[in-house]
Amino acid sequence: MRSKDPAVLNRCMEILNEVGTADRDLAAELMQTVVRLAADDPGRGEMRLMLRAVKELRYAFKTFKPYRANRKVSMFGSARTPADDPNYILAEHFARLASAAGFMVITGAGPGIMQAGNVGAGKAHSFGVAIKLPFEQHTNPAIAGDDKLIHFRYFFTRKILFVKETHAITLFPGGFGTHDEGFEVLTLVQTGRADPMPIVLIEAEGGDYWQEWDRFVRKELLGTGMISPEDTALYHITTSAEEALQHIQLFYSNYQSLRYVDDDLVLRVRHAPSEEELHSLQQEFGSIMKGRITIATAAEVEPQSVLPDMPRLVMRFDRRSVAKLRMMIDKLNTLPSLPPLQVSAPAASAVGANVSDREVGELADEESIKIVPPSPGAWNED
Repeated sequence: MRSKDPAVLNRCMEILNEVGTADRDLAAELMQTVVRLAADDPGRGEMRLMLRAVKELRYAFKTFKPYRANRKVSMFGSARTPADDPNYILAEHFARLASAAGFMVITGAGPGIMQAGNVGAGKAHSFGVAIKLPFEQHTNPAIAGDDKLIHFRYFFTRKILFVKETHAITLFPGGFGTHDEGFEVLTLVQTGRADPMPIVLIEAEGGDYWQEWDRFVRKELLGTGMISPEDTALYHITTSAEEALQHIQLFYSNYQSLRYVDDDLVLRVRHAPSEEELHSLQQEFGSIMKGRITIATAAEVEPQSVLPDMPRLVMRFDRRSVAKLRMMIDKLNTLPSLPPLQVSAPAASAVGANVSDREVGELADEESIKIVPPSPGAWNED
C-alpha cells in the first residue's frame, strides 16, 4: 500500500466530514496510518498493543483538555512511604501549598508519596494517572472515583501524560520508579525533547537521599565527562516545601513559555530586558546561538498567539545547549529591572476551558505547547 493513497485518504475525509471534527488533515492521516498498519499484518499482539495505547492516550487527552489553562506539577516518590514518615508529611504539605498557589497536582494515584500529593492538593485540584500492576499499586482514596483519575496499562503512555501536561516536576525519595521518572525527565529536558521546566528534588530535613544522589551524579557522570557542568543546573535540591514552590514560581515569574518559529527560538516573557541587560545576556550566552538576541512583538513573530501583549526574545538557538538555555531563563527571571516579585500570588488563572494548541496555531511537530495565561498580580507594578 502506498504511503498516502488518495482513495483511502478521501474516504477518511468523508468520514471525518460527517463527524465534523477539527484538524481533519491530521485525523485523516492518523486513520490512514491505521489502515496501513492493518495492511502490514504485524500480528494480533502488535495490533492489540497499538489499539490499547491509542485508546489510553485518547481518553487521557480528553480528561486533561478542560484543564489545559491551569499550571500543573507532577509529583513522584515511593509508594511504600507510610503516612507518618517525614517525607510523606512534607509531600502533603508541598501539595497543599502548590494547590493554594494555583497549581494542580498530578500523581500516579497510588499509595505513599502519591497519596500524600492527592491528599494535600485535594480532589478538586488533583489528577491521578494510575498504572495497572499485579502488586503494590492500588488507587488511593484521595483520588478514587474522581473524573480526573485515569488508568493505564502501559508505562510509556502514562509517562507521556506526566511530562506533556505538567509545568514542573517534583521528586521525593523513592525506588526504581522514582529514579526512572527523574532521569527520563532530565533526559527529555537536557536533549530539548521537553520544554525547560523546574525539576525539584525534595526530602525531609535531616536526610541525605538526594545529596547522595547528587554526589553520585557529580562524581560518576560529571566527573567522567558523561554530562556537562551546566547540566547540574537542570535540577534543584531542597528540604523545604516553601522553597520548592518558590523555585517553581520564580521560573514562571517573567519567563512564560517558548516555541520554535521556523529556525528561530521565541521566548515569551512578561518584561523585556533593558538594552544593557540584553547586552549582558548576549555576552554571557552568545555561545548557544547564532547571531544576536532581538526583542520583538507577538505580531512580528507569532501573529496568532493567545498571548499578544507579551514581548518576545528571538534567537537562532543551537538546539543543543538546553542546560545553558535554562540558565538564561533563570537570568531573565532575576533581571535587575524587573518589578518586585510577589511569589505568594497564584501561579495561573484559567482563560477558559477551550484554550488549545490549535487555537494558537502552533502545530510544530517537535513541540508540546503548554500555553498558560500569566498570573494576574504576580508582579507588583507600583
